[in-house]
Amino acid sequence: MAETTTTRAQAEEPEHPTAPWEPQRLAAPWQRLALGAILLISVFMNFYKLGQNGFDTYYPPAVRSMMDNWHNFFFAAYDPGGFTSLDKPPVGFWLQVLSAKIFGLTPFGTLLPQAVCGVLAVLLLYALVRRQCGVMAGLLAALALALSPVNIVTNRNVTIDSTLALVMLVGAWAVMRAAETGRLRWLLLCAAMVGIGFNIKMLEAYLVLPAFGLLYLIAAPTSIWKRLWHLALALLLLLVISFSWVAAVDLTPATQRPHIGATQDNSEIGLALGGNGLRRLLGVGGGANSTSAPGKGKAVATITNAPGDTVPAPFYLFTEPLAGQGSWLLPLAIFGMIALVKFRRPRPRSDRTLQALILWGMWLLTMGVFFSVATGRIHEYYLTVMYPALAALCGMGLVTMWQDYRRSGWRAWLLPLALIATAAEQIFILIGYPNWGRWMIPLLIMLCLLAVAVLIGARIPLRFIHNERVARLLMPALTLGLIALMIGPTLWAAIPIFQGTESDVPLAGPSQNDGPVGGSNSALIRYLLTHQGNAQILAVVAGSADSIILATNKPVIPLDGWSRYPLTTTELASLVASGKLRFLLLRDSPDPNQGRNGQQNDLLTWAEQHCKVVPSSERQSASTSSSTGKGSQLSSGPDSTSLQLYDCAAAH
Repeated sequence: MAETTTTRAQAEEPEHPTAPWEPQRLAAPWQRLALGAILLISVFMNFYKLGQNGFDTYYPPAVRSMMDNWHNFFFAAYDPGGFTSLDKPPVGFWLQVLSAKIFGLTPFGTLLPQAVCGVLAVLLLYALVRRQCGVMAGLLAALALALSPVNIVTNRNVTIDSTLALVMLVGAWAVMRAAETGRLRWLLLCAAMVGIGFNIKMLEAYLVLPAFGLLYLIAAPTSIWKRLWHLALALLLLLVISFSWVAAVDLTPATQRPHIGATQDNSEIGLALGGNGLRRLLGVGGGANSTSAPGKGKAVATITNAPGDTVPAPFYLFTEPLAGQGSWLLPLAIFGMIALVKFRRPRPRSDRTLQALILWGMWLLTMGVFFSVATGRIHEYYLTVMYPALAALCGMGLVTMWQDYRRSGWRAWLLPLALIATAAEQIFILIGYPNWGRWMIPLLIMLCLLAVAVLIGARIPLRFIHNERVARLLMPALTLGLIALMIGPTLWAAIPIFQGTESDVPLAGPSQNDGPVGGSNSALIRYLLTHQGNAQILAVVAGSADSIILATNKPVIPLDGWSRYPLTTTELASLVASGKLRFLLLRDSPDPNQGRNGQQNDLLTWAEQHCKVVPSSERQSASTSSSTGKGSQLSSGPDSTSLQLYDCAAAH
């Protein structure tokens, strides 16, 4: 009863005059139209020409392998033979497998789940921000997310960060309900969603825990001891769900499951805490791929903010290569945080504005610190999980700054200052792209200066008139400034779509992507299929095995990439002697830079002693110049021209 009374009082009479946004419905037709238009923008940006330029090379082979049987499905097997697994948990890829089962293993069928998650994230963010700060704030936040460059390129790619972002938003909805009601079930739902997020991309899902935990600890309408007890139970559930699949894999005998990709210790827990954990943050920890991985794309673009970099860590988000992907509106979000801070006695149980600041502000702060100090392998598209908080703070901050602008005091200057700071950041980004900055920078300066000049010039009469009608006349100036600030991110999001670029590492804007991912060596594949005979394994493959898996769906043993298999000469000899393996596709000369005890060098020595070389004329070509047709976009790997095919039939 007490809980019901508290909630009812909270809904009927806010304790603070600074939380004026009460309506929870779209009260006007224009608001419904605005939301519909934003969702249509999101649908267009995520679905237009989706899959027409193919997909990248690393994850689709695993999707095909996981479609074959439940064993591969559960263990996220990279290859049809189940020799190795992906370097990520399976949940995000289970959605891709389901979609491929329904729509076929095509680029569209594989990319569809991420595109749907992107649209749903826009709708859910609108609902969350509207619940806390009103319709207008929700619409602005949804628009910022719908036109986010990094989110759009990720929504159109096989990477599963967009799926993780949606799961995080569902967790945010649950913890908001928990903070409003103090009910344990909502907090447990939040913990379950973060646990599922862990099984999508491991420790990256935990970046929202400071925000979720702090919100419930401060705002839930229960005693402090009850809140701590609830948080302890939620943490327990979180850990159980998070490590359930990891423990199941590690408890399975190694001979009955794939070798864990991107590891040396063949352990999912080691991968979660090392390769996908400490190594991401500190550049240390377990994992087999500390430098490069030729099996995961033509180029692995990494962000390494290591000691000695010329850019100070606190400003790393404001500089390239991160800035052009997700920092176009970062100054606006920061000013929005400042505007939401009110210097008064805090009442977090009843002040939804303060709750919003705690949730989204801590979300942005935690991830901003992580991306600024991480010295491990951090790709640009990881910013996808930070952008919902950034977009939410932009929406709420703009509404708050507009209200403060119409009042007296120093807060009235936050709005024009926010426009100036955001425009300055965008100009800094565009300087690095002379061909685009040549016309975008003058346009941005002209529109923003006009908007800021009107807003600043109107401050004097507003201080004396206090006429709401006069203040509303300034809305076009603010709108003009916002349009100017959205030109850059919108173009950066649209360029990859209209230029038809696709890459293993999705990048927005005029990036260095090489266009559609290469072709397959169809002649080599035909030769392997024709002469496979009774061998169960099609080939042992150095370089990338992606194209062979996609084209044949045959068991292969990959020696390179994130899902490399630690094949020994003893095991190789046994496979050949038993007739399970005939062909080896190896580098044609020893690699002096090869580490890890020179695995491939040992295999090459064995092959030279026991197998014969298949002449290039016999298999026509080992190059990647041929293509299997538009849409498949398969690649034999960047170093396929230096690979030599060995036939070990004589050793059998």
